[in-house]
Amino acid sequence: MNNSAVPYWRLSSFYFFYFASLGVLVPYWSPYLKSLGYNSLTIGSLVAILPATKLVAPYIWGALADHTRRSMLIIRVTSILALLSFALVFVDQQLWWLAFAMLLFSFFWNATLPQFEAITLNHLGNDAHRYSMIRLWGSLGFIVIVVLMGSLLEKYSAGIIPLVVLLTFAFISLSSFTVPEKLNTPHSDHAPIWQVIKQPKVMAFLAVCFLMLCSHGPYYTFYTIYLADLGYGSNMIGVLWAVGVMAEVAIFMMMHRLLPLYGARRLLLVTLLLTTLRWLLIGFFADELSVLFFAQLLHAFSFGVFHSVGISLVHEYFTGSHQGRGQALYSSTSYGAGVAVGTLVSGMVWDRWGAGFLFSFAACCTLVAAAIVWRYIQPARSSL
Repeated sequence: MNNSAVPYWRLSSFYFFYFASLGVLVPYWSPYLKSLGYNSLTIGSLVAILPATKLVAPYIWGALADHTRRSMLIIRVTSILALLSFALVFVDQQLWWLAFAMLLFSFFWNATLPQFEAITLNHLGNDAHRYSMIRLWGSLGFIVIVVLMGSLLEKYSAGIIPLVVLLTFAFISLSSFTVPEKLNTPHSDHAPIWQVIKQPKVMAFLAVCFLMLCSHGPYYTFYTIYLADLGYGSNMIGVLWAVGVMAEVAIFMMMHRLLPLYGARRLLLVTLLLTTLRWLLIGFFADELSVLFFAQLLHAFSFGVFHSVGISLVHEYFTGSHQGRGQALYSSTSYGAGVAVGTLVSGMVWDRWGAGFLFSFAACCTLVAAAIVWRYIQPARSSL
């Protein structure tokens, strides 16, 4: 990669801090809510707000970015507004106030990443297959913060969690000012975006994204609580989260070779089948530490391979003036609708049916997704 042409470290720093914030929110926000006295149903409902705003926020901001062609300005403004909005969680911890604060900050926070993905790909240009070499710094940010939080929570109360989130949001805002704007190449095709979406392969891809991320609902919402209930300490829980993301980093470093070699369809099928195995192992064998470590290594496929293939297909399906909205649609369908539904289902049935039932539900989601890939997504060129 030509670092003189591509602002490698500036792009990487944004990913580092953005996913550091995710490294606090995903594993530790549910335990923080539990420390406030909320039950599983309420925790599931509150946590579902974060992905639920991805149903609309990325597409609204993506349409604005495509229209104004000022993506970095939008990223900077929304990063600052997310920081200011998150500060509201310190005002009051009552249910409705907390729900309002989470709704507001996530509306702005969820606006940034899809647009930044498009900016990164524009900067890379013909080196788009190198995307994973920049994105891996986000995974490293997640690892650093999740291990740090495990150690901090051995010494301090859960009240430290929102303070760390606020700090990561501040660094996201600062790093956004270091990245220059990069416009996409003008495109002669101005067909409505619906003409792209209604293609069977695109609709199938979006359905697969929804099901894959829906299957992550129990994991994102209750994995930390689940392990704590089984007697694992905060440090070990942090290590297990970190192992998963370290596996993700390793696969990111290889994706620029694996994707052209094996193709999107084959990688998607393998990923969905291995993710099915992962959920069943977590659901039924979590009392065995060695099994948990193996299951976390499969995160290399559940997230690393899946996300790289997803970004590749979005970059292929949505071109020119549809680029920002394409990334936003991918985000809202998967990390928005998918995670929101999975999280809500988890909150409703966790206390009644437990981990075995929920992770079996997750495994069913990925099996259905694999069937859709087999039937509708045919081999095609790889963009990354």
